[in-house]
Amino acid sequence: MMMIKQSPFSSPLTAIFLLTLAVFAAALEPPPEDPIFELYMHDVLGGSSPTARPITGLLGNIYNGQVPFAKQIGFTPPENGIAIPNANGALPTVNGINGVPLGTGLSGTAYSGQNLNGIQTQLGPDGLSLGFGTITVIDDILTSGPDLGSQPLGKAQGVYVASSGDGSTQMMAFTAMLEGGEYNDNLNFYGIYRIGSAMSHLSVTGGTGRFKNACGFAEVRPLIPSGQHQVDGAESLLRIIVHLKY
Repeated sequence: MMMIKQSPFSSPLTAIFLLTLAVFAAALEPPPEDPIFELYMHDVLGGSSPTARPITGLLGNIYNGQVPFAKQIGFTPPENGIAIPNANGALPTVNGINGVPLGTGLSGTAYSGQNLNGIQTQLGPDGLSLGFGTITVIDDILTSGPDLGSQPLGKAQGVYVASSGDGSTQMMAFTAMLEGGEYNDNLNFYGIYRIGSAMSHLSVTGGTGRFKNACGFAEVRPLIPSGQHQVDGAESLLRIIVHLKY
């Protein structure tokens, strides 16, 4: 009778041992470094080329032409009144370049490029800010550098909502759609942006394409627009540093 010699590696116990050893070796390997990259988001309210528009709430009614009074009064409204955008859609200006976001937008009631600190929030008769509850839809440009003329990376599409009664925060929910990828390379962001704060944090809630199964967070810092590319609306510039894990 012919005898077949069995390999020592073919027994079930040996297979289990080798599998356990492989898992243990993988656990000892250091985790990969978090992918980190940077985006610049340009949010423009009003003017001839806006990228954001309030669509609901008290301010949304103004932008849609449902004005609270029909008589032109210039820039300064009467008591409990609200300034009306110019006929071309631009916001009323006082500094000759950019306008006042009227209690909404990512600059709050501050003039574009100025700090919110020390500037009193515009309040309505009920004691809440004029922008409270306003939903603003965005189609903002994403670039590789702080200047609007820098290399375009894609678009940020979504909404932000004035979520605090004093006008100090915006709840943001948007998708960064990055160009140049083989697939739909999108990243989803959600969180609270604090107007006037040096830094806010947003959660990365997922993605598609090369960002499939991504999670993490983003550091969001407001910057003063460089001014190399002038816009006739009120521009807010955000620097977004993304930290991802898979």
